[in-house]
Amino acid sequence: MTESTTTLLDIDNSVLLIVDIQTKLLNVMPEKAAEDILENSIRLSNAANLLNIPVFLTEQYPNGLGSTAEPLKQALHHSTTTFEKTHFSCLEANHFKNSLQNTKRQQVIIVGQEAHVCILQTALELIAAGYQVHVLEDSVCSRKEEHKFYALQRMQQQGVIISNFESVLFEWLKDSQHEKFNELSALLR
Repeated sequence: MTESTTTLLDIDNSVLLIVDIQTKLLNVMPEKAAEDILENSIRLSNAANLLNIPVFLTEQYPNGLGSTAEPLKQALHHSTTTFEKTHFSCLEANHFKNSLQNTKRQQVIIVGQEAHVCILQTALELIAAGYQVHVLEDSVCSRKEEHKFYALQRMQQQGVIISNFESVLFEWLKDSQHEKFNELSALLR
């Protein structure tokens, strides 16, 4: 990643990474957390589509865990790039590294599950590869709240930026005069 003076997100430098939001996994998460990550991921996907931000989606062992949750699947834009994986880190999925490099973008916003497994390993490997990584605390979960808590702490200690869904939207917009402001503001309701 090129040296930068700010960690504010830029629509021309961002990629949204949605990790393993699959129905079978969602069903074993705390109910409220599962609802939040699904809803926020749909909102972020819609925002990314409106702003032409690339969206990457992963599915952990879909033969056993099923595919992406249907409400999210319906919200995804046709340009979303999907990667199947068996490794916990998304960087180990076939073609993931090259696809990310080909975007020429350096900021990766991560949402999904589980915070202490796939999110953590992906975030730390992205940091090691020189990317600026933003993990959204209100858009990731683990089966146990303490696992999420300590995973977020560990990631932050390693240089991951812990943020939230609303901050991302407003950082992408930068200005209330942005042409997509009204459309994106509607995603907050």
